[in-house]
Order: sequence, then C-alpha cells, then structure tokens
Amino acid sequence: MARRALARGEKKAVTEERTLVWIDESGFYLLPAVQRTYAPIGQTPVLHHTLTNDHLSAISGITPDGNLYMQVQKHAFRSDGVVRFLEHLLRHIPGKLLIIWDGSPIHRSQVIKDFLAAGAAERIHLERLLGYAPELNPDEGIWNYLKRVELKNVCCRDLAHLRIELRKAKERLRHKKHIVKACIQQPGYV
Repeated sequence: MARRALARGEKKAVTEERTLVWIDESGFYLLPAVQRTYAPIGQTPVLHHTLTNDHLSAISGITPDGNLYMQVQKHAFRSDGVVRFLEHLLRHIPGKLLIIWDGSPIHRSQVIKDFLAAGAAERIHLERLLGYAPELNPDEGIWNYLKRVELKNVCCRDLAHLRIELRKAKERLRHKKHIVKACIQQPGYV
C-alpha cells in the first residue's frame, strides 16, 4: 500500500513537471550527540556541556537533484512558520512543486489551507506520507546525518553558538549532494 501511494506522488511529479520536495522538522539541543571518536591511549575524551532543554527548531526540504533548503528558529514550528518555509521554497525553486511530508497537525491546519487557497495551490501540491512512517521520508536521513556526523560531539555554549554550528554543518552538507541523494535513495525513491 505504501508503494502505491508513493508511486502516485512520483507519477504526478513527472506528468505535471513538478519538482519533488520532501519536508520535515527537527530539533537541535545544546546537549551534544555523543559518538565514538579517537583519542590518544589513556586520554578519554570528556565533553563539557550545559544541561538544558533549550533547543533550535529546524525545517528543511530536499529535492531529487540534491538541493537542501533549511530554516531555523528558536521556538517550535507552527503552521505560520511552515507557510514561511513554503514561501521560501516558492522563491528559490522555479515551477510547480510537489511537497511530500508527514501527517503532522501543523501540515493539515487551516493556516496551510488558507495559504493554498490564497493562490499557492497554483504551484504547490501537497501529498502526505502514510501513517507514522518516518522511514519513508528521506529528510529524516538528513537530520540523522547532521546530528550524528556533522555535529557529533559538538558542545555549544548557548543557542547562538548552536545556530552558528548548525549553519556551518548545513553549508558543509549542501556541498555533499551525494549524501542528500543517498538519503533519497534509501527509502527506494529515484
């Protein structure tokens, strides 16, 4: 059943010449993503961090050609923030878009429906992934890569420092289109 729904979206993208964009949200905390690392024998690495729940919220979209689009803010994303991101995509990606995302309530809200009714539906078509299926969203792979590779063992002093480190990690990943494309191939797309 999942393959049938995904095939319908891919077919729509081809027949209507739409650019596929997978979208997802994630959070980045001040606590480091501790990963195994190398150190001289007898010198165990020690990470010093601040114990807090402060975090940055991020939303990103990836396209089959390996492009990565992202916005970051200090508070959790609501529907109005999602609309700002969709407007960002419309400014940066020419033509029609096929947005594929999860069934989060912020994606189904009246704010999104109003945005589409106000004219965005001419260029944007939305498709929801089936049920709770993060393994079908290639953007999940982007979050995993950023947290476990680009930002592994990074200890930030505060949110401003975390924002800088996240921006640098995002820019490094933008130059690694093969990683973005691999995230898209993982669930069986392309």
